[in-house]
Amino acid sequence: MASTAEMKEENHWGGASRPLGARYGKLMMWFFLLSDALTFSGFLTAYGLMRFKYEKTWPIAENVFTHFPGIEGDQPLLYVALMTFILIMSSVTMVLAVNAGEKMNRGAVTNWMLLTIIGGLIFVGSQAWEWYHFISGDSGAVETDHAEILHVYNEEGERLSFSQLVHGMENGHASNHGETFTKAEVLAALKANEAYYLQEPGKAGEKFDHAASVNFLEQGDIVQGANMTHNEYGRKQFANFFFFITGFHGFHVFSGVVINFVIFYNILLGTYERRGHYRMVEKVGLYWHFVDLVWVFVFTFFYLV
Repeated sequence: MASTAEMKEENHWGGASRPLGARYGKLMMWFFLLSDALTFSGFLTAYGLMRFKYEKTWPIAENVFTHFPGIEGDQPLLYVALMTFILIMSSVTMVLAVNAGEKMNRGAVTNWMLLTIIGGLIFVGSQAWEWYHFISGDSGAVETDHAEILHVYNEEGERLSFSQLVHGMENGHASNHGETFTKAEVLAALKANEAYYLQEPGKAGEKFDHAASVNFLEQGDIVQGANMTHNEYGRKQFANFFFFITGFHGFHVFSGVVINFVIFYNILLGTYERRGHYRMVEKVGLYWHFVDLVWVFVFTFFYLV
């Protein structure tokens, strides 16, 4: 017959204890979120290093993201702030869904999950709208043959859009409003206004005279909008990181919306009522909170710092 000490040792190594009381599915979700957190950390660290390298000429977010649906004029970061608020509120509704699930309140879980899905869809749609305006561009710029980005300014030091330059200050718009221009149009307008000049963004006081400005445009080309190879707002690396990191996060949000919808559909079918618990809502809630938390860091790195 085994001694008491041997029985204790056998029980100890038998795996009877559950670390922190965590279930297998929840523990695996935490492992996934940890690995995903390391991935985002690497991306944001690389962004920070690149920004530090090109600190003087790096685009300033409040000069780039100025659009708001239905409102004319510049509204720096206002729409991004609204997107952030909506995503954070969707995290609140997810908390309420998890809490209702613990109380086995099927009706409340259904309502809060539906609101969470709506919040996620609004965020994804808003991000697509923001991408559209970033890609379309705002004012236009001149790219030299050395891939430097130069903006057009008047004698008062105010940046001009191609619309204002080509059509005149009185007839042009502060932004191009989706209108495209040829290099010949921009060059002719610049030659006709000797008080206008080119200057690299972030280098106030280091403007080029009119003759040098015309020469830069003759040797270079015009840029409207941003993509992976050209960026009217400044360094193309800014656009590269913006598309990659916000796109990667947007994919996470979209995936979360799809998963939330699957859970929502199962709630309507009464799947979790029959199981006697709503643990799946808790698991997907962990993922959704992680996505919200990551956006706080992305928002801070891209828009605030």
